[in-house]
Amino acid sequence: MKVLITGGYGFIGSHVAERFHKEGYEVYIIDNMSTGKLDHVTFKHKGYQLAVEDSKCEEVFQANQFDTVVHLAAQANVNTSITNPQLDSESNVLGLVNILNLAQKFKVKKFIFASSAAVYGTNDQMPLTEEADCDPISPYGISKWVGESYCLKWQELYGLDTTCFRFSNVYGPRQGSSGEGGVISIFMNRVLSGQTLYVYGDGEQTRDFIYVEDVADAIFRSSYSKLSGVYNLSTNMKCSVNAIIESIGGMRAIESVIHTDMRPGDITHSILNNAKVKHELDWSPMYGIEEGLQRTYGWFEQKQAELESTASTMVESKPSAVRQWLKKYMPYGENLLAFVLTAWLSLSQITNDYSAIDIKLFYITIIGIMYGSRQSILAVALSIGLFVYQKLLDGRELVSLLYDTDVFFQIAIYLFIGLVVGYAIERKNAVIQSAVKTKDELEERYEFLNGMYREVREVKDELQLRILNSGDSFGKIYSITKELESLEPETVFNSTVNVVKSIMSVESVAIYSVNPHGTYMRLIAHSNDYDAQAAKSLRVEEHSSMQWVLQEGKVFVNKELDSSAPLMCAPIIYNGAIKAVITIDGIAFNKFSLYYQNLFKVTSELVSSALTRAFAYIEATESQRYVPGTSILRKEAFASILESKRLARMNHNTPYLVVGQTEGRFEEYADKVAGMLRETDYIGLNEDEKVVILLSNTSEEDASYVLNRFASRGLSLQIVDGVLQHD
Repeated sequence: MKVLITGGYGFIGSHVAERFHKEGYEVYIIDNMSTGKLDHVTFKHKGYQLAVEDSKCEEVFQANQFDTVVHLAAQANVNTSITNPQLDSESNVLGLVNILNLAQKFKVKKFIFASSAAVYGTNDQMPLTEEADCDPISPYGISKWVGESYCLKWQELYGLDTTCFRFSNVYGPRQGSSGEGGVISIFMNRVLSGQTLYVYGDGEQTRDFIYVEDVADAIFRSSYSKLSGVYNLSTNMKCSVNAIIESIGGMRAIESVIHTDMRPGDITHSILNNAKVKHELDWSPMYGIEEGLQRTYGWFEQKQAELESTASTMVESKPSAVRQWLKKYMPYGENLLAFVLTAWLSLSQITNDYSAIDIKLFYITIIGIMYGSRQSILAVALSIGLFVYQKLLDGRELVSLLYDTDVFFQIAIYLFIGLVVGYAIERKNAVIQSAVKTKDELEERYEFLNGMYREVREVKDELQLRILNSGDSFGKIYSITKELESLEPETVFNSTVNVVKSIMSVESVAIYSVNPHGTYMRLIAHSNDYDAQAAKSLRVEEHSSMQWVLQEGKVFVNKELDSSAPLMCAPIIYNGAIKAVITIDGIAFNKFSLYYQNLFKVTSELVSSALTRAFAYIEATESQRYVPGTSILRKEAFASILESKRLARMNHNTPYLVVGQTEGRFEEYADKVAGMLRETDYIGLNEDEKVVILLSNTSEEDASYVLNRFASRGLSLQIVDGVLQHD
């Protein structure tokens, strides 16, 4: 069984994941890690770091056939939902719709949604039942209310079995400081750190606190139940904030408690009626508030000790402020250094021999290539200033420069070079960054798909090993039923005994042929330890189990353990008619189940398929099997049937007799004899070209009766060949 838990690395999700793991489920988790932590889940599982609204979630569903989906992923902070309602709706509404849609598309059997008491708003009718009016006062409560509507509508439109739980204030180990029940975790952290506790209001406001493991238990129970619809999940008990502080104070001394003004929008009292879920799910909370707080405190205390131990041995390493400052201002410093060098070269006597070369253009180009448009514009401004300064050194007046077109042309060249180079570099960098981003996205997608591929390969390999190692796998069934690949019905019947013994792991197997009228059944093959006293022919009307099989054409299971009937019977069907019946006995108690009933049905269908080929072959070659104008089998056809009887004798101790006439021409009486034979007896030519009769399942004890029966009709016969059944 596979379960997908969205938000499975979070506070509630990790406890739910643990519960399903303990019950033997394969656990899969989708979590964007906004509040979840990997170390919350320590057992073997498969996790995907995705947001629930991400389209990649479809690949997770496609690669795994989930039986149950528990949707806990949500933006759970009420204040965040008020300040950023768009973020709240993306996760809590769009994310839910995405997962709902995938659950419906990939045939999930059960969908469980985590709603909240926040849907009720400021309703004062305590305790609140599921039928109470909903009037949420925050976007978070609205999104949960909308989520319930989506779940109910998906059940109505698509038949997806959905259950919505309105959680009261959940608390327990691993809880963070946000969410509706975070007051307990906040108090625990502050008490363990020796800090002051701040209480909004007088502390007499009450909440319905429920321990997280009780929530996990209810979710697990609902996963295999017929529970659907909306249910409160709570203790139906109120507890004040002051009572919580008093309980915590009994575990550790509290520094101080300061009461402040009530926060606007806070509800004074909240308690949910849980009678409906207790009755329909047969569930009730196991932990009272005192025991729950004790367990929660123990976890927080251990976590605090671990943090203090880690802090004492770990040296915090952050980038130094100097390094950050250098990284930010280094380009400006290098630009100024390059300008100083340019100014020195431009003003020194070194450039007298190269006065036609404007070094400032090189400076602008190099800076633009190195740092882009921002530094290139600064380089242009510095170069213009240097250019004007050079003109002033040459004796020009500043005012006269304003009327000199050559000066403006030179300045225009500086600007053009700076802008073109800077823009080109910026564009190149943007293209590179875009290509790098695309490459990173493709690599991320490749890693994700490659991980999915590896996971599917692992599952495929594991299933392959299970198939190869399973004693009743279809691979082994196919290998065993290769014995049925014969075009002779007698050989198929005899091989069926081995096939049924191997597949069903039983020792007692018998096959009865059915006459055309469905009134008599004759034993044609059986296993070695088959009860020798069992009737070799049966009158169908005297055996209710056989009557049922012939009428219904289905597998019969002796559920009443009637000693006069076999434990299981299965029909062998050819051309829509029941040709024979397989019976088995001696089944181990642990195999007397629906699974083995289906396995027996599959086996009988394989035998029916093999017989269909054999009978079709017999019908197609009938003119070649019989002596023309008679019911006598030719030598080759008779020899094939006789060989199958000999094998049955060798493998299953099944007796037979071959009888022939002592004198006269038997051929003249062949048609008369044929009317005296059973469906499982044959007339044919033996190796000496003499006509003989093959009597199936006939022992030495039966010989005298059979020979006397023929003698009464004027036929003197004797045993030509025969094998006696051993005790």
